[in-house]
Amino acid sequence: MADLTFYTNPQSRGRIAHWMMEEIGESYETVWLDYGPAMKTAQYLAVNPMGKVPALRHGEVVITESAAICAYLADHFSDKGLIPPAGDERRAAYFRWMFFVAGPLEMALTAKSLDWQVPDGKSGMVGFGSFDDALQALEIALVGGPFVCGAQFTAADVVLGSAIAWGMLFGTIERRAVFEAYAQRCMERPAYRRVVQINETFVHRGAR
Repeated sequence: MADLTFYTNPQSRGRIAHWMMEEIGESYETVWLDYGPAMKTAQYLAVNPMGKVPALRHGEVVITESAAICAYLADHFSDKGLIPPAGDERRAAYFRWMFFVAGPLEMALTAKSLDWQVPDGKSGMVGFGSFDDALQALEIALVGGPFVCGAQFTAADVVLGSAIAWGMLFGTIERRAVFEAYAQRCMERPAYRRVVQINETFVHRGAR
């Protein structure tokens, strides 16, 4: 049995990594943390000094950051088929778009949400260039379809699919046809549906 402990909050980016936990199909313990003091205890800060979720403890190692957790799990449990095998050229797209979401896209969406404006002539200084550039790159990622690595669904789709679905839900990513079709394919995954049910059940239980 895998020694996996997953720290999360149902209304956080933890849902991304939680989806991946369900995709690998290994036994794990979930530690639900409320925002505020619960994430700032000495016990939890020893797990994640940032005092944020998600975090994953696997035996004696700790992994934080949603994309890193997804990448780690795909690599460690490579028999689950959520990462192209070593030497496969599809790994280029896998790593490219995994890191694009965690870097330039995350930055672009944050800038849009907080109404940060890149000064004229300074787009070369920021990783995403411009918001329009970032969205155009997303379309390029999906040209080969149906997933980032072609026919194979991978951890990169967990990360990218989550970003697109949440972005469209909250209005930070426009509802282009290619995005909607891709998000729908991702959300049809049984693991995705399970994690939505798990998290929503916990939210409603906590609201009582």
